[in-house]
Amino acid sequence: MRSMQHFEASRGWDDEEIQILDQIRRVAAEVIAPRAAENDEAKSFPWASLRSLHELGLSGISIPEAYGGSPVSYRLFLEAVLIVSQACAATGIIFGTNSACVKPILQYGSEAQKRRFLPRMLEGGLAALAITEPHAGSDATQMRTSFRRDGDDVVVNGSKIFITTGDVADLVILFGKWSGIETPAKAVSALVVEKGTPGFEVLRLERKMGTHASSTAALGFSDCRVPLDNLLGAPGDGFKILLSTLNKSRPSVAAQALGIATAAFEDARAYACERHQGGRRVLDYQANQFLMADLATELLTTRMLLDHVGRLVDAGIEDIAVEASMVKVRASDLAMRMTVEAVQLHGGHGYCSDHRVERLMREAKITQIWEGTNQIQRQVIGRDLLLP
Repeated sequence: MRSMQHFEASRGWDDEEIQILDQIRRVAAEVIAPRAAENDEAKSFPWASLRSLHELGLSGISIPEAYGGSPVSYRLFLEAVLIVSQACAATGIIFGTNSACVKPILQYGSEAQKRRFLPRMLEGGLAALAITEPHAGSDATQMRTSFRRDGDDVVVNGSKIFITTGDVADLVILFGKWSGIETPAKAVSALVVEKGTPGFEVLRLERKMGTHASSTAALGFSDCRVPLDNLLGAPGDGFKILLSTLNKSRPSVAAQALGIATAAFEDARAYACERHQGGRRVLDYQANQFLMADLATELLTTRMLLDHVGRLVDAGIEDIAVEASMVKVRASDLAMRMTVEAVQLHGGHGYCSDHRVERLMREAKITQIWEGTNQIQRQVIGRDLLLP
């Protein structure tokens, strides 16, 4: 597709960034993509795929050199998430979530906490964000998980649901309410819970529509005692930590969605060029050409929007809440539309698991839901339009 070639040529990656992206593409094509269908069908965690990313040095992609990392620009990070997700959406979700968990530790953690927790991530450890509860989804102020100080410990009681990699995570960035602070938003606090802490258990794994290789867990905390030293910031800092974390993780969801959309577009285009009906290729019919033209245009413009958000972050602009919501909505809606149309162009073959588009369609849906539903994102955008 010539327009996408021109876009890639104009992006201005330096030689080192080009080398990194080439290495990621190679591993995605040779290691990650060939395992994607099998892992999805078997619901097996993609350890080998994650290990291949770790061996590339990507465990340190969001960690400063001072702590042993090999940091890259946020824009390059988003491109890496897109490439990995194009090969395997489940692996892309895990990879993106891991990097999202590093940010609150870097931004709000003490020096001692950074020295304790970041080496685990560099060694290939996994982390999870634990926000959602049975009674608190998009409105995090309604969460019921409680934090109560008891000497040098924090006693945690409550439960979380829909936690990506929650069953295998070495570190869980847990959000709850600090006992004694009455205002809901001001009570939210953040705590790092380490794997194996007594009173912390995995209640179950969710049975999902798609992304089967990415585990999603329900977690329970029963008089779970966590060292006070694991508190991020001060009691009541959790809400600003939460918002800051989500503003940086929502663009990575957009990158995941665009990876899925790109894979679906490539499959639809290849199939429509090869498949013949009525003596003509499927893509020779004008209706299909118009459809693919619209999809190609949306794919390119959404890629450009993601690039724009990446550049904003790299320029040091902190308040990207509206832009993060915009790109998340645009990319995830496109992923859903793209995969639906790809299945339709494949006809009956698209409904069967012999073709990747069947899996891509199941994987696309979650991008419209998690990290804040698209309805919530539209509220964020809409409020920005209101006059003071």
